[in-house]
Amino acid sequence: MRDFSQDHRWLSINTATVRKQRGVEQPLPAIVEACAARGIRAISPWRDQVAAAGLPLVSKLVEAHGLELSGYCRGGMFPASDAAGLQAAHDDNRRAVDEACELNAACLVLVVGGLPGALAGKATHKDIALSRSQVFDGIARLLEHARACKMPLAIEPLHPMYAADRACINTMEQALDVCDALDPANTGALGVAVDVYHVWWDPKLEAQIRRAGKNRLLAFHVCDWLTPTTDLLNDRGMMGDGVIDIPKIRGWVEAQGFAGYSEVEIFSAGNWWQRDAAEVLDSCIARHRTAV
Repeated sequence: MRDFSQDHRWLSINTATVRKQRGVEQPLPAIVEACAARGIRAISPWRDQVAAAGLPLVSKLVEAHGLELSGYCRGGMFPASDAAGLQAAHDDNRRAVDEACELNAACLVLVVGGLPGALAGKATHKDIALSRSQVFDGIARLLEHARACKMPLAIEPLHPMYAADRACINTMEQALDVCDALDPANTGALGVAVDVYHVWWDPKLEAQIRRAGKNRLLAFHVCDWLTPTTDLLNDRGMMGDGVIDIPKIRGWVEAQGFAGYSEVEIFSAGNWWQRDAAEVLDSCIARHRTAV
């Protein structure tokens, strides 16, 4: 297991962590500059932030600062209520793959989607099996384009509380079943993003990380689970402030050969998003050394 205590060379910042401080949207170029100034070597930007700044500009900034992308957020949201919706999701995901390639991302993270309409507050049906079938078909179709572009796809299992609105793949086991079916040769074209916030509770986690192995462990995301949790989406904790044994999980991941970045992804409307971006980034650096 790598020693993170002396430096932060394996720290990545998911740009959602500092995207809106005290209600003010932080431009992606400013986030990039702030990370580079602190010797942070990797980021994982969100597509809407890239679109706002312009893909060519972001690409130039990343290259100019010698930054890497631990991942690109995000593709997915495959289920739809009709054929037109399914096609629109496919077209958008192809664009996401192309953007990830332009930015030389390590992978495109897939948040696969749940019941159509649920994210907007009104699900069009209750058939989660249908949604899972559409997710499977959507990934299969997208994988053809991603393979041709040599862009790995990382399925991110989300906590079951998000099964309706954000992701109907909720465990590593589910995600790896998809990987086994669609990439039986285990080529590394399809794998998983392990976000401790979503999977720390799973009694099968260690075994499923072992099952994934090096080729399918494409990304590792860190934050903490607070008790009590006051908001199911926007109350994530800084590493070390909650109940997740992050070093233990990192040990399991690294035992399989994962040697990439630990990507900090914190949604925190009541705490970390109410602080200056500089303080948040400095805290990420400190906690990466002591709590990851």
